[in-house]
Amino acid sequence: MIEPTAETQMEPVAPPKAPAFFRWLTYILLIPLMVLSTAFFGTISLICGLWDRPGRQQHFIAHLWARSFLMLSLSPVRLVGAEKLHLHETAVYASNHLSYYDTPVLFARLPFQFRILAKQALWKVPFIGWYLNRSGQVPIDQSTSRNAVASLNRGVQTLKSGMPLVIFPEGGRSATGVTQPFVAGAAFMAIKAQVPIVPVTLVGTYELLPIHIYHLYPRPLEVVVGDPISTEGMTTRDADALTQRVREIVTATYMQRHPSSRE
Repeated sequence: MIEPTAETQMEPVAPPKAPAFFRWLTYILLIPLMVLSTAFFGTISLICGLWDRPGRQQHFIAHLWARSFLMLSLSPVRLVGAEKLHLHETAVYASNHLSYYDTPVLFARLPFQFRILAKQALWKVPFIGWYLNRSGQVPIDQSTSRNAVASLNRGVQTLKSGMPLVIFPEGGRSATGVTQPFVAGAAFMAIKAQVPIVPVTLVGTYELLPIHIYHLYPRPLEVVVGDPISTEGMTTRDADALTQRVREIVTATYMQRHPSSRE
């Protein structure tokens, strides 16, 4: 088990320099195939959404879409700590956020149906937004404090219905590979619903597709599942401390498993 420490610090991770071959392969072949995959599976998901109220079929289609993205990335993914995913039927899974590839990695490797919390702007993106709306994902509206609280309460109701949530508490991708401050929404919802919060650490996705770079650098990836943290007896006043604890666990795990830490 990784023990969190207040002194946990990370140095910025240098983005990789992809060989020219990978850059042109991405532009000429992989990006067009990703667009086609998104349109294809998005269309099937929309059709299934006409009758698939529980969302099982749509989630399976999202899983297939994510698997196609991983195949196109030429990057194998290892799931570490898979046994911890079955300790609780419902939980909040709080992950670091390094790349656009984080969402496909989680949809491909987490072996159960879940819902995600995502920025409301994504609901306006063709196919992706249509899937998010029809499959019951939870939009986060941060335009006002009142709307933000209402969004979190929708997440709480999703948890109370028995559906796990996957959240990126940083609120956006890291520009440097360093874990950014976590906002307390994930902890707030876990406490309100009285379900565990599970730290999840992604390793390698920053190097695969860093922010503001549009070509791939294939590499091995990891999804590391941490020990569930019980919220039994906690109140929302404990949300900030719980958030910091989760961030320290994720940061310490990333530092331990990132290749640069073993050089």
